[in-house]
Amino acid sequence: MSATLSTETAVVSAHRVVVRYRRDAKPALEEISVSVPRGSVYALLGRNGAGKSSLVRCLLGQQKPMGGSCALFGADVWKNRARLMAKVGVVAEDPDAPPAMTARQLAAFFSRLYPAWSGASVFDRLRRFDVPTDTAFGILSKGQKALVSLALALGSAPDLLVLDDPTLGLDAVARAAFFDELVGELADRGTTVLLTSHDLAGVEKMADRVGILKGGKLVLDESLESLKARFRRLRYGNEATEDPASYGQELSAFEAVKVKVRGWGIDAVVSNYGDESFARFAALEGVVDAEASALSLEEIFVAVVGEASPAAKGNA
Repeated sequence: MSATLSTETAVVSAHRVVVRYRRDAKPALEEISVSVPRGSVYALLGRNGAGKSSLVRCLLGQQKPMGGSCALFGADVWKNRARLMAKVGVVAEDPDAPPAMTARQLAAFFSRLYPAWSGASVFDRLRRFDVPTDTAFGILSKGQKALVSLALALGSAPDLLVLDDPTLGLDAVARAAFFDELVGELADRGTTVLLTSHDLAGVEKMADRVGILKGGKLVLDESLESLKARFRRLRYGNEATEDPASYGQELSAFEAVKVKVRGWGIDAVVSNYGDESFARFAALEGVVDAEASALSLEEIFVAVVGEASPAAKGNA
C-alpha cells in the first residue's frame, strides 16, 4: 500500500521498505510505505510477528532495510542517524538502563546528550508519577521503569516521540498514568508520535491515524475517524431463505469482512457502511430488525487481522 500523505510534510516516512531475515524466506516487511505528518499520532498495529518492530528499527536507523528507504524530518535516517536522533525521544517495550543508576543519575547523564534538556520537567513528571528518584533502576517495578523512560524521553522536548509497545505488561494504574501523561503532552506541545501497542483502548484515546500490518504487508492506513465511520457491526434476521449457504449475500454492498450465522440471524462486521445504503438494506424483503452499531478500534482490529487477541506478548 502506498502512503496517502505527502512525504514532503512528513516527520516520519518509509518508502517501499523491504526487510528479509533470510534470502529464501518470506519478507518480514514487503514494500511498506508510511508517512506520518507533523503533529499527528500514528498508531502502527499488528499481531505478533506482523513486522511492527522491524519497521520501527528501520525508521530509527537501527536496521538497514534490504530495499526501500526511511527518513526522519526529510533526511535519510540510515545516513544521518546521529544528527537526527537528537530530535527524537524513544520509549522501548522493555525499558533498559544500567540497573545500579537511579532516575536522578540517568537524568544527569541524559542532560549531557541533549542541548534542549529540561531536568525540571523530568523531575516534575517523576513526582507526579510518584516514582522515587534515588532508587536504583534495576529494583523499580516494570511500571515505574516505563514511567522513568517516558519522563526521560520527554526531557529533551523531542519533535518526535517513538513508543514501541511501552505499556505491555503494566497494570491498569500504570497504563492510565502513562497515557494520561501522553495526552497532556500532546495537548501542550503537539509532539509527533509514532506508537505501536497492544493496548488498543489506550491507542483509541489518542491516535488520529492508524496503520495495520498483516503478514508483513500494510493492509490499512487511514485516519481513525474515517476507519470508525466505515466499519460497523450489522445484526439482523433473514427470512428470505432457509439455505444457510446463501446467508449474508445481501451484504455485498457493505464489503463484509466477517459474517457469522447465529441462531437468531446474521451477525456481520462490514467495512463500507453508509447510512443511506443501510436504509435501503433494512428495507429489503426478508431482512428483519436490522441494527447497525459502532465498533471500537479493538473490534475493528480483530475483524481485519483475525480472531486471536492482540494482548499476548511475543516478537513482532
